[in-house]
Amino acid sequence: MDITTILFYVFSGILLVSSFRVITARSTVHAALFLILSFFTASCIWMLLQAEFLAIALVLVYIGAVMVLFLFVVMMLDLNTDSMREGFWKHLPLAAVVGALIAFEMGIVLMGGFQLADAPVATAEQISMGNTKLLGIEVYTAYLYPLQIAAVLLLVAIVAAIALTLRRRKDSRAMDPSEQIKVTKAQRLKIVKMAPTVSATPAPPASPTEGGKA
Repeated sequence: MDITTILFYVFSGILLVSSFRVITARSTVHAALFLILSFFTASCIWMLLQAEFLAIALVLVYIGAVMVLFLFVVMMLDLNTDSMREGFWKHLPLAAVVGALIAFEMGIVLMGGFQLADAPVATAEQISMGNTKLLGIEVYTAYLYPLQIAAVLLLVAIVAAIALTLRRRKDSRAMDPSEQIKVTKAQRLKIVKMAPTVSATPAPPASPTEGGKA
């Protein structure tokens, strides 16, 4: 067994453990950090498969941008994870069955792509172009419409995240700057005339001598 195969199994094991911790971690921030670890190990696997562009894109785009935004959204929303995780272990068997069924269906669909004997052989011209240029040509020609659909879905997700962060909270003490600008000179200072309140003068305490004479 060569070093490449050993690294593949090591990174695959780390990827499986971190992916499982993403859905089982009690803290939302910890789950996001485990998701970053999952992306990083997946990029290492891409590097082992000699797909350098996909590995670098996974690190720069997902870890460097998407996950940072996700952490900001998690911290701004201030989600109550305890109420969201009620009944998690009760529904875990059903979720495991559904997840295994989805993985089985994806395996059936994607199994044809792992037939290396049927893979087309790259010509000398294609090899000289490099993986990045060949991937760009393939994406923007054969997969143009799926790419546009994915872009629209990401745009909708961004708008939804912004809408969630801008929801009104009852405990918010934020002030509207436009309302502050509309204040006139007469509204800045208001003089109120109030009747004076004079407290009654307390009676002096009786001296001991006066008490003895009485």
